[in-house]
Amino acid sequence: MTVTVTSTSSFIRIGGEAHHVVVEGSGPVCVLSAGLGMSWFDWDPVAELLAPFRTVVRFDRPGHGLSCPAPATTPPTAEGEAHRIAAILDALELAAADDHDHDPVTVVGHSVAGFHAEAFARLYPGRTASVVLVDSSVEEHARMPAAPALRTAATRALGTALSVAGAPAALGPLARRAAVRAGRAGGRADPEGGRGSSNGGDPAPPGLVRRCYRTSRVLRGALRENTHYRAVAAGLLALRDRCPLPEEVPVTVLAAYDGRGGRGSLRWLERQRGLATLLGARFEVAEPSGHLVMLDRPDTVVRAVREADSRVTVRDAGPRPVP
Repeated sequence: MTVTVTSTSSFIRIGGEAHHVVVEGSGPVCVLSAGLGMSWFDWDPVAELLAPFRTVVRFDRPGHGLSCPAPATTPPTAEGEAHRIAAILDALELAAADDHDHDPVTVVGHSVAGFHAEAFARLYPGRTASVVLVDSSVEEHARMPAAPALRTAATRALGTALSVAGAPAALGPLARRAAVRAGRAGGRADPEGGRGSSNGGDPAPPGLVRRCYRTSRVLRGALRENTHYRAVAAGLLALRDRCPLPEEVPVTVLAAYDGRGGRGSLRWLERQRGLATLLGARFEVAEPSGHLVMLDRPDTVVRAVREADSRVTVRDAGPRPVP
């Protein structure tokens, strides 16, 4: 049987900032949030397999994809990104805070967005059906860096200098392609992997890559998130102490492994397993896969989402107060 999946792309304003959002499919809601420097279309292989069973929501954070430029003076935080996800759902009238008729959602976070997904579950437990962390960033002992204002100013200056020099237009798409190749298990064909799984290259349409990555907007957004990475990680560690994850919210930690047995990749698996233990999560390995699991093993991501136990009943869909 052929399933027809409708897709809508739009821009919604949150705090005055235009966010690019794509919604497709039907059924329980699943939010896909990509890692640093990635765009909505990097989830294409997952969305293609998942949309027949879920309402799939993809969005670009400010400074990513087609969304507005990132705020120049406001650094990202774990709590802020959790509130952003909630605000997007509110704007789409999905799992709205004042409407308990909506079911809670599954939140999928890749790489640094794993911090955001976990923060959402801790701050909005009543709106969270399950969490899937896809090769999530792991920082066991992150501390808040000193002089955040100075770091922000330095990042702005670097972004301006590179933009004036024409770096985004000249090198942006090439850097994007190189990063994707480096993040994949190249050359390993997998008949079950779905679209884009077989050659380790970048399956994104060249036109979209040029449209996004030739801009100073995306360069500045990536620099901003990279600069404040440690601060976001430290913020999540603090949030763990104040807002425990409810036992009824199932979490899956999906770790990438290229199958080669290198010391670095095995150490990474140990850290991912440690994250699963800390969160009381189910641990699964996506193999063979590089860091970009959504491209190498979209089938594994979809299976993790579909197998997640959605036992949560909405008790209080508003944000949890943070002491």
